[in-house]
Amino acid sequence: MKKNDILQGTLVLLILKTLAGQKRMHGYGITSRIHTVSDQLLRVEEGSLYPALHRMEQIGWVRAEWGMTEKNREARFYSLTPLGRKQLAEEEETWERLTSGVAKVLGYA
Repeated sequence: MKKNDILQGTLVLLILKTLAGQKRMHGYGITSRIHTVSDQLLRVEEGSLYPALHRMEQIGWVRAEWGMTEKNREARFYSLTPLGRKQLAEEEETWERLTSGVAKVLGYA
């Protein structure tokens, strides 16, 4: 298994959690924030990020709008919707159950 394989199952959680702490972010900002906060352990590739953001926009978890970056470039900025906040709570709950189960298996001797 490659280092980032597990990321596919947690990508939605990571994106929603990152957006929850910000007013709005563009895609590069999201990937940079995840990389920085994880102490450079997690890297979200554009090929995974943008399809996920598009799906989450279609579902209604995020809202997208065009704006200018700090480098004066046009980009889509994403923000969390109320439905996205609700989904984040569900994703966090699922993550807690999963990590608890894994911890129990790892602790079993």
